[in-house]
This record gives sequence, C-alpha cells and structure tokens, in this order.
Amino acid sequence: MSEHIASAFDRDLDALQAQIMKMGGLVEQAIRDAMQALDTRDEELSEAVRAGDKVIDALDETLHQDAARMIALRAPTAIDLRVILSVMKIASDLERIGDLAKNLAKRNSVLMQLTVIDGATAALRRMAREVELMLKDALDAYIQRDAGLARDVIARDRDVDRMYNATFREFLTFMMEDPRNITACMHLHFIAKNIERMGDHVTSVAEQLVFLVDGAMPEAREKGDQTSVDRALSPQVGE
Repeated sequence: MSEHIASAFDRDLDALQAQIMKMGGLVEQAIRDAMQALDTRDEELSEAVRAGDKVIDALDETLHQDAARMIALRAPTAIDLRVILSVMKIASDLERIGDLAKNLAKRNSVLMQLTVIDGATAALRRMAREVELMLKDALDAYIQRDAGLARDVIARDRDVDRMYNATFREFLTFMMEDPRNITACMHLHFIAKNIERMGDHVTSVAEQLVFLVDGAMPEAREKGDQTSVDRALSPQVGE
C-alpha cells in the first residue's frame, strides 16, 4: 500500500512539473509575440498575446489548486514539500511574467497610433531576447536540478539591468531632441521597465531552483536599475 501511495505521489508531482514547463513555454511565446508585434506594429498579434494570458492564468490557478490538494492529501516529507512549494512559487513568477507581456502588448496598441521613432525598438528587442533566453535556461536548470546554471541566470540579470539603464538614457535623448517624441518615448520606457521586471521574475525562478537544490536561498543581490530615483519616469508595478 505504501509503495502504491508513493507511486501516486510521484505521478502527481510529475504532473505538476509538466504544468510548469507548459506554462514556461507559453510565457516564452508571449514574450516573443509581444516583441514581434512591437516590431511589425501588428495589432492582431498584440491582441493574441492579451488573449493568451488568460490561458497562462488558468494554468497557474489549476497548478496551485493541485499543489494544495497534494499537500493536504499526501502529507509530503520535507524534501517533497520543498519541491511543491518551489513549483507554486515558480508558477506565480511565470504568471507575473505573462501579465507583463500582456501589458507590453497593450502598450503596443497605443504606440501603433503614434509616429515611429527610428531605432527606438532595437534595444528593447535585445533586452527581451536576453530575458527569453534566461527564462529558457532557468526552466532547463529546474528540470536538470542544475544549481550552477541557475546561478548563471541570476548573474545575467545584471546585464538586463544595464540594458535597461542604457535604454532609459536613450529615450531621454530622443525626448530632448524633439518634444514630439515624448509621448511615444514614455510608452517605450514603460515597455522597457516591463521587460526589466520580467528579468527580475526569471531571476526569482532561478533562485527557487537554488533553494530546491541547496535548501537555502542565494544571497540577495543589489539591483542594477539606476533609474528608480527619478519618480517622474519610473513606472509603478503593473503599468
């Protein structure tokens, strides 16, 4: 009987982790599609990103319900409980990245009504691509239980912060050169901030893997975002 219970628990745990990977794949696609929509000014693709976020939200809700049921019914041991709690936290981070991709797509819809600023989206594409690669590596690290790869992902978030700082200065330059650029650059800056926040949530996913493997969270690192002191141009979370 105990072997049967253990086997059932393992199946439930595998199902939870499969849901995480499905969520991760959908979130990666949302980032790609949102940036493509920005590049091509594709309103239909932006709408698809916004609609797709409902699927990510539904997966997150189902995963949390399944995880709570496992804790209640299976009474997992310490290590198994740590796995379940990590899965729940990772799911929350993925759901938040999906929300940020949706917010990015909403900004795209506004930008389509404004004049194009030549060269303004190149840095955003680089930032988004780096975050997407970080997410892929963080999920690979989770599946492989590779704490070294997870720490590499955490370190790479500094690169995203540096890209964000550079982008912030670039948009300020565009605005000072021509006041007609101000509205578009403000929206582009909010997009940059959303991407930077995606990087923070990917970092949190990687930190959960380190916690899962080592039993302790990695040391807190200092953020590289140097723009938050300027409240006028620093968007609030959820913008």
